[in-house]
Amino acid sequence: MSSIKAGATILVTGADGFIGSHLTEALVRQGYKVRAFVYYNSFNSWGWLDHCTEDVKGNFEVFAGDIRDPHGVKEAMKGCEAVLHLAALIAIPFSYHSPDSYVDTNIKGTLNVLQAARELGVKRVIHTSTSEVYGTAQFVPINESHPLKGQSPYSATKIAADQLAYSFYASFGLPVITIRPFNTYGPRQSARAVIPTIITQIANGVHEITLGAVNPTRDFTYVGDTVDGFIAALDAKTGFGEVINLGSNFEISIKDTAQLISETMGVSIKITSDRDRVRPEKSEVERLWADTTKAKELISWEPSHAGREGFKRGLTETIRWFTKSENLSTYKSGIYNL
Repeated sequence: MSSIKAGATILVTGADGFIGSHLTEALVRQGYKVRAFVYYNSFNSWGWLDHCTEDVKGNFEVFAGDIRDPHGVKEAMKGCEAVLHLAALIAIPFSYHSPDSYVDTNIKGTLNVLQAARELGVKRVIHTSTSEVYGTAQFVPINESHPLKGQSPYSATKIAADQLAYSFYASFGLPVITIRPFNTYGPRQSARAVIPTIITQIANGVHEITLGAVNPTRDFTYVGDTVDGFIAALDAKTGFGEVINLGSNFEISIKDTAQLISETMGVSIKITSDRDRVRPEKSEVERLWADTTKAKELISWEPSHAGREGFKRGLTETIRWFTKSENLSTYKSGIYNL
């Protein structure tokens, strides 16, 4: 199957979010015609796309809608050759008390995208998964054959969405590739995530850092690498019906991550645990570490921020962005953000 080249019209759902805004910018710079699907709201806010760089501003189309509505999704997709589906609810604590919204957005929303793509004859659908679907690692590094375990309502809905995506490939021949990023971080990330939580507290002069569990390990992937993985999947001639991990091939604990950030920012910190930030015992994913062999084989992707040194470079870039006053002021570092 032919790849999707520059000049093609691409729909990006979740374009107003963290990864989606970076992806939109990268696609525009590479010459794609981007239709950015943003969440409709009365403020006419385009999320992070309101803050996109000058070389990108005005060079993409915006469609304001709701991923839960099949009519709007289909309307947004008309005339597009490919869809990059990133729209989702992702905060795990919020999924504990509002699971219905996760079913509606992550499962029904994905179904809307798949059904519209099938009916309109879209040439490629890139669906977004998450490393959370693996649950606590049963072996490392985790390859795509690792069992799936829904340890939160969030991850359970993402497992269902992933299976829906595969079912449309198997049942109808829809050209779907599922990208499974491991813990993407970088500029614009929500304060509900651990790296922005640490950076914003330190940047606001707090040296006693409040966190949840500090012993779990993660494979943090810099947002630029994640974006490159999506574009590689768009350009690839293989990988249909497959799930592909994106990770940095480096495992580090939350505690050691906090220490590395504090060293990079030149301060000493003390870590305290807030019980409100700790997941229920059986819901905590204790260990994640990606095997990215398949990404290299199928879409010719490798992380540029790999290993400990790559992680340090990514953190430096992230810290530089967050500590700019105009960026830091948009975050409420003293409030726990679900």
